[in-house]
Amino acid sequence: MTRVEVSVPFRAGQEGYASFRIPAVVVSAEGTLLAFCEGRVGSRDDFGHIDIVLKRSTDGGLTWGPLQVAASNGEALAGNPAPVVLDTGRILLVHVRNAALATEDAIRRGKVSAADGRRVWVRHSDDDGRTWSSPREITGQAKRAAWRWYATTPGHALRLTGGRVVVPANHSLPPTGTDTGTEGKYNGGHCLLSDDHGATWRIGYVDDNPGNYINVNETAAAELPDGRVYFNTRNDSTAPGNRADAYSRDGGRTLVKPFRPQAGLAGPVVEGSLLQLREPDMLLYSGPADPGFRALMTVRASTDDGVTWRTAHTVDGLPAAYSDLVRVDDDTVGLLYETGDFSAYETITFRRIPVTALT
Repeated sequence: MTRVEVSVPFRAGQEGYASFRIPAVVVSAEGTLLAFCEGRVGSRDDFGHIDIVLKRSTDGGLTWGPLQVAASNGEALAGNPAPVVLDTGRILLVHVRNAALATEDAIRRGKVSAADGRRVWVRHSDDDGRTWSSPREITGQAKRAAWRWYATTPGHALRLTGGRVVVPANHSLPPTGTDTGTEGKYNGGHCLLSDDHGATWRIGYVDDNPGNYINVNETAAAELPDGRVYFNTRNDSTAPGNRADAYSRDGGRTLVKPFRPQAGLAGPVVEGSLLQLREPDMLLYSGPADPGFRALMTVRASTDDGVTWRTAHTVDGLPAAYSDLVRVDDDTVGLLYETGDFSAYETITFRRIPVTALT
């Protein structure tokens, strides 16, 4: 078995940013790894001056080039990078923007104007991630008027075999009665679909659950070998466990059934990532495995399309939080993840895992 190799593309407090969070990674048509994340200028907070930053690797993640800003919003927020590589080689970057001081709490309570709240944008690169187009707003196509909070992915978006782009996303609903809107039961999930290489967008499935049994939140997607789309989401509710999943037979337009508990993936309330391998046929999930803390980053595998899961690779017992998976080459899977010795947010680290170590 080839040894696991590790590099650190992003380290908190360096290169002009107090913190780096929310990793996403894709491999370009030229074989270049593109590692995205949020570069948070002033602190680790989810609001403030935040850019989407990028580093490129032409040697499979062993070393990384200089930091680039892939998307910005002046001194306000550009975040939640959802990159995807099209069949043309173009790289799309779907992301959100909001005013610097528009916190999630204030947005969910309805105390932020539509102009300052969460809005959806896209830009692209046709030169392997070296330069990026001007940003284009797609909020009118991507977000219903009643939705308050809004977030794309985190992690990479998905291009289906037929070319459709699927961007998992989540939103919050306005409250009823004496609620404030910050309650988990107002969380909902949906996805964005494009069949014309990102020129136009529409909303696919919508899964809202005001009953509070499952609160769909940050969601990942993978295309299964039979063409179905598998969705797996962060969940904090009365359902067993902290994960839920669902399937679509029509490329994300609708769900076969609403999201249901996936208690086979034990872990804390946190984002997770999906990757479907074709050779060997195996669905992968990455996320912390400690049930109560963001720690113990683990890759788990399913050979029955997400019904059951087994531990395939335990990284270590350190703090760890968000992650994203990518197929680097025939022999290697890449894991880009938040980790550190004393906090999960000290670095964003890249780990090259031999496929043989997962089987």
